[in-house]
Amino acid sequence: MDIAQTAVIGTPEELRALLGAPMPRAVTKERVTLHERDREWLAASPFCVISTAAADGTCDASPKGDPAGFTLVLDDATIAIPERPGNRRADGYLNVLSNPHVGLLFLIPGRTETLRINGRARLVSDAPYFDRMVVKGHRPILALEVEIEQIFFHCSKAFLRSALWKQETWDPDVLPSTARLTKDVQPQATESLEELEAYYGPSYLDGLYRAR
Repeated sequence: MDIAQTAVIGTPEELRALLGAPMPRAVTKERVTLHERDREWLAASPFCVISTAAADGTCDASPKGDPAGFTLVLDDATIAIPERPGNRRADGYLNVLSNPHVGLLFLIPGRTETLRINGRARLVSDAPYFDRMVVKGHRPILALEVEIEQIFFHCSKAFLRSALWKQETWDPDVLPSTARLTKDVQPQATESLEELEAYYGPSYLDGLYRAR
């Protein structure tokens, strides 16, 4: 690629000249507290992506999923998302400790809109509402509380362009298995391919709510 031929956008004015001004409806859709429709969306959503950035600018986007309604509404401007056993990297949570600003994207399978929430977060190791987050007998490890600063529904265009929910476009076998991918991109991994296949096999489900 000839970098010299790349036209880089460097100012807000250049960006606006290219994109134009936002439509009035796109500007006025922002809210700072939960509408009843927002609550309904959260109650139906089993999946979200949490984006964070550390004080030094290091970024992370982490998926979170649980049965629909896993995100609790604590009040008109506060929600809580449970943390389950994982790989313990805690990239996003470490970011929150140095920079509380977060961006959330909530999905409902089959729906082409998304609910976007931006706000300030804190980590909570325990709270009375943890009892409402029990799944299969397990309380969450911690929760991410988010004080909402901005909330709105995002339009369908990205999902329509990608045909994400059209099953006829799905091809999960376009890439090798998770075990094969792990072995290929992590040559330092000591497990054999067979051991990795066993780890990511049917028993993997056993560790969704308890540490493995």
